[in-house]
Amino acid sequence: MIKYKLLSNLVSLALLLNVTASYATEFAYVTNEKDDNISVIDLSQNKVINNIAVGQRPRGIILNKDQSLAYICASDSDRIQILDLDTEQIIGELPSGEDPETIALHPDGKIMYTSNEDDALLTVIDIKTADVIAQVEVGVEPEGLAVSPDGEIVVVTSETTNMVHWIDTKTHKNFANTLVSARPRSAKFTKDSKYLWVSSEIGGTVVILDVATQKIIKEFTFDIRGIHHDRVQPVGIELTNDGQYAFVALGPANHVAVIDRKTMTVEQYLLVGRRVWQLAFNHDESQLLTTNGVSGDVSVIDVKRLKVTKSVKVGRYPWGVVIRNVP
Repeated sequence: MIKYKLLSNLVSLALLLNVTASYATEFAYVTNEKDDNISVIDLSQNKVINNIAVGQRPRGIILNKDQSLAYICASDSDRIQILDLDTEQIIGELPSGEDPETIALHPDGKIMYTSNEDDALLTVIDIKTADVIAQVEVGVEPEGLAVSPDGEIVVVTSETTNMVHWIDTKTHKNFANTLVSARPRSAKFTKDSKYLWVSSEIGGTVVILDVATQKIIKEFTFDIRGIHHDRVQPVGIELTNDGQYAFVALGPANHVAVIDRKTMTVEQYLLVGRRVWQLAFNHDESQLLTTNGVSGDVSVIDVKRLKVTKSVKVGRYPWGVVIRNVP
């Protein structure tokens, strides 16, 4: 009996340690525009455990396929920096053109795209050789980027031209343009590559486009009690893989909209920090993080309960966020 209890206790302890270790392996990396660094958040503690110095005005950030590296838009340094996440050291740079703001990775992990706001260009980069292999003329002030999961299309949103530009990833040709509301920001494909969601900051809308026709098939507007409609400025978008929800950051409205994708209705609004900007899920989509530029913090949302559970103070003007799950 004693041996059985001892064995049972050891098994329980091992399971507990395994669960704790699994949860502790998620880390969020937040770019802070005004501090020229990245805050590292241990999501098991919801606590900043380090700040990593990078180039000037870091904004867009993405991970490579195996999550060993982060690529960072150092906008005022006119560079895309490569950060080794194990050593937390900058190990290289990629050419980007002037003022890179956002970046996107092709599903093959070999090609990167960046928007050059000052030059009205999309730059296509071969990561292995660090060569610019193409530049595509797009509208004025390009910002938002998305690559379809099937790897066939990259889209760019141009803030001043108010368009979504559709570009063939094989030929690097702009084959279509779709007019949307004023100042389009973020773009997000559904996982089946059939639909594209696009936010328009000044227009105050989010639209769904049919990828096959490049036509708008649904438009959402937002109405938050006590907040003037001019402050409702949609930016970051995240979609759950199960097709249930879309989450939209509403900028200076300080809320995240929750859209039920089954009924195509705005279900509710979640109060977060000031000037909510970008969003990111953890690996199992149980949590959603928001970057709140003016309040300098990150809000943690429990996706199942649709409730904000924590605010984590980071640097000045947090912009981008990615979450790494270490095996």
